[in-house]
Amino acid sequence: MKKAILIVLAVGALGWAVYDFIGSSDETPDVAGTGDNVITSPQPDDNEDEAQESNGAGLSEGQIAPDFELTTLEGETVRLSDYRGERVIVNFWATWCPPCREEIPDFQKLYDNKDVEILAVDLTETEESEEGVRDFVDEFEMTFPVPMDVNSDVANTYEVMAYPTSYFIDSNGRIQFLAMGAIDYEIMVEELSKME
Repeated sequence: MKKAILIVLAVGALGWAVYDFIGSSDETPDVAGTGDNVITSPQPDDNEDEAQESNGAGLSEGQIAPDFELTTLEGETVRLSDYRGERVIVNFWATWCPPCREEIPDFQKLYDNKDVEILAVDLTETEESEEGVRDFVDEFEMTFPVPMDVNSDVANTYEVMAYPTSYFIDSNGRIQFLAMGAIDYEIMVEELSKME
């Protein structure tokens, strides 16, 4: 019986390894396309920290951040494109997420002390109630806009896999930094200082 279990585990591990090897390839460039135009943006060989600029919308550093329109907790309509010309952080968060709770005070401090716009996109579909979001915003004295992603459309567009996730977008609308998971004030300031 023990042999059978070990054989099943070994076959499963081997199958997973083959699946993982076939499913991941570092040589596939990022592709963003609109209509007949396709723009590829492979990572540079000489400097991995340098973002490749592209005129197409996409989620890689150097690409134009996909535009979106949402309604805030206060009922106002916000569009990412309305903030062109300003540095913007789009932060995806939820009230039930402990790392989100940890970083929100740092985002408020950044918003109060630096020249940056913050759009704190609430993952509303995952919340128990809008009132809970309102209570959270009041408790943490959040003064930046809180757009409500009611159907997770924007979270899906931005391929949010971890909570929180933050996109740092420069004044030209290009993504300059992506943080999956909580970040602290020092990292926020450091990454913001690299942006126009």
